[in-house]
Amino acid sequence: MTCFRFFGFLVLILLFLFSGCTPAPVIRKDTPKPMPHLATPPQERPPTEIPITQPPIVYKDTGMIYPLFRVETGEVSFVGDDLDPESLVLAVERSLQYYDRLNPGLQYRIGETYYSVQDLKESLLLFQDIWLNTVCDEARNLKILESFDIYRSAGNGEPGKIVFTGYYEPVLHGSLEKTDRFRYPIYRVPDDAVVVYLGKFINKYKGERVIGRVEKGQLVPYPSRAEIDGEGILAGKGLEIVWVDDPVELFYLHIQGSGKIILPDGKEMRVNFAQTNGRAFKGASSCLLENGKITSSQVSHQKVKKYLQEHPEDLELLYRNESYIFFRVVEVGPVGALDVPLTGGRSLAADPAVFPRGGLAFINLRKPVLDETGNLLSWEPFYRFTLLQDTGGMIKGPGRIDLFCGSGMDAEHIAGSIKEKGTLYFLVKKRHQNRFLLLRRNEK
Repeated sequence: MTCFRFFGFLVLILLFLFSGCTPAPVIRKDTPKPMPHLATPPQERPPTEIPITQPPIVYKDTGMIYPLFRVETGEVSFVGDDLDPESLVLAVERSLQYYDRLNPGLQYRIGETYYSVQDLKESLLLFQDIWLNTVCDEARNLKILESFDIYRSAGNGEPGKIVFTGYYEPVLHGSLEKTDRFRYPIYRVPDDAVVVYLGKFINKYKGERVIGRVEKGQLVPYPSRAEIDGEGILAGKGLEIVWVDDPVELFYLHIQGSGKIILPDGKEMRVNFAQTNGRAFKGASSCLLENGKITSSQVSHQKVKKYLQEHPEDLELLYRNESYIFFRVVEVGPVGALDVPLTGGRSLAADPAVFPRGGLAFINLRKPVLDETGNLLSWEPFYRFTLLQDTGGMIKGPGRIDLFCGSGMDAEHIAGSIKEKGTLYFLVKKRHQNRFLLLRRNEK
């Protein structure tokens, strides 16, 4: 019995000693730890939709009345635009950029109806939607007739008829440094040129201005072309932007108002109208006709330019055009009066007292068919949507429109050939059209 107790006691001691030597369980570092039990998450509630509203438009009458007349829809069709659709979309977008900068509540009277900047903007958006989303010409025409009020101008002489001319962007060769070849300067606006808006002094002269400079406390006319180019009155004053090699091309650059300059290293510079000297304009043909250098049968852009190039001794006759243009450098151009780039074949210059700036128009006239050297082969009618995006010193009244024909020699040949009577219709959306398209554009 004693031996049995001793043996049991010994077993208990051995178990106690060896239990401390049992190795601990190995836990792998890559064994994932058990995730704690989580309560069922609450279901997500949809976010509260906060309606996006635009601030109310405050309307203000500008007092501007455009002398246009309503046309019945049965009198006109908008089928047959002759240019690529991409150029039209681009031109519309550029007018929309202009309207984006304006107070949307400014109101104008067109005919007997008041329209705001917002209405003009929505007109372009509605037209763009119809143009892009309607494939068939006839269906597009019907939608336009249903959606837009149509106006025309009184014309000049013959009711509704407008004289169309063309302009272009010339390409010249120049240098940033004066050399024997490049010696004819293009000037920026001089610091002493002063613009006086007469309407600020006398109400009946609202919209009119004079340009001059101050001498001995008095405003005097700014120097003429003869004084600037003939006498070099501005030379050496740091006003030169670039020098070009052709005085005839430079003269036509002044007439066109913008141009592209090819520098000796092949880089391009664009210059654009900035200001005039405020003097009276006279065309090259008039300067030559008055002095018996050409006959009335030679009055065309090509013939007058050719005469000047072949008779450099007569270039001083161009000083009879006292008007002089000062330029500025632009990155993208040419830039029109709306401060947006013009689109070749789509942009019009018009009198802003007759036609609303930036608006949509449809024109119908003849265009020249030319050979590769610019000689006239025939004429053909065309129809085209255009945008009123520019102005011109000689484009005044309800019977004059200038069509921007593009850049380079081909554009020059077309522009120089156009002097045609045609029609122009101005389009603005009917007042009952809703404004959902504006929201659509803002969401892009």
